[in-house]
Amino acid sequence: MSLVNCHDPEVMIARFQQALESFRTSKAIFRVIASLPSPQSTPRISGPPPKTVYILDSSFNPPTLAHAHIILSALRASTPSSTPPQVLLLLAIQNADKAAQPATFEKRLAMMQLFADDVLGDISSLFQSDSKTQREQDKVGIDIGLTTLPYFADKYQHISPSEQYPLQETEQVHLIGYDTLVRCFDTKYYPPQYTLGPLQSFLKKHKLRVTYRTDDMWGDKAAQDKFLRDVGEGRKVSVGGLKEWVTDKRIEMVEGKEDSQEVISSTKARAASRNEDNETLARTVTPILVNQQRNPNSEAVIVIA
Repeated sequence: MSLVNCHDPEVMIARFQQALESFRTSKAIFRVIASLPSPQSTPRISGPPPKTVYILDSSFNPPTLAHAHIILSALRASTPSSTPPQVLLLLAIQNADKAAQPATFEKRLAMMQLFADDVLGDISSLFQSDSKTQREQDKVGIDIGLTTLPYFADKYQHISPSEQYPLQETEQVHLIGYDTLVRCFDTKYYPPQYTLGPLQSFLKKHKLRVTYRTDDMWGDKAAQDKFLRDVGEGRKVSVGGLKEWVTDKRIEMVEGKEDSQEVISSTKARAASRNEDNETLARTVTPILVNQQRNPNSEAVIVIA
């Protein structure tokens, strides 16, 4: 496993370029290429393998405060355990729907590492009030991984068991938005039978934690609840959907932002960066990424664009 632990932007870009090239030429399907905290700063790597991995699979162009909220919300809701969970930021270098965006993969990976640094600080703050929980959650680490597969039904078997997550019983909890859930249930992605059958083995062992999308495109909360309720009432059985996915809570809807809170998106962050709107940028991305944009000595190495 290649570890990219330096925080100098130019060095990060160069090392992530090397990690990407190594991953592509290896023909591997999944690989963790960076881990935070680094092995040099923590004994976490020598501890027991995680039994739960929270996976945020995104284009990360750029990572946003909404991504951070999704991770922290999942950890806050997790059951304390002697074996701390792990977080995996996963970048698919072959996406089912989206063409390449302006930021290169190596720059996105660098932004992911800076973002992960901020999130680790937030994780520590999140559990300060409970000393026992804090000791456990302080051991939570964040991995950065690559995959060539765009679909949950394909990639999950390569994530665990694997070199990084060797336990057969490791449960993957995929952190997604409602829009991704809708695409996940679109049978056009599952040729040649075009049914939801490929999801059955995935959801038998693993889970989807779905954040409501509160914009006009996806309907209100009631409409999104109805989509999942229909699955639980058997209205997807004809195409391979199982009621148990809902009744056994293999799929769970959770709150995202409050109604009064501003909508945060990667699109808004890119626009704020292009317009040099630092006030909006500070409301959409984590502090380290904001500082990267303001740093006159960075020579635009890692630019949100």
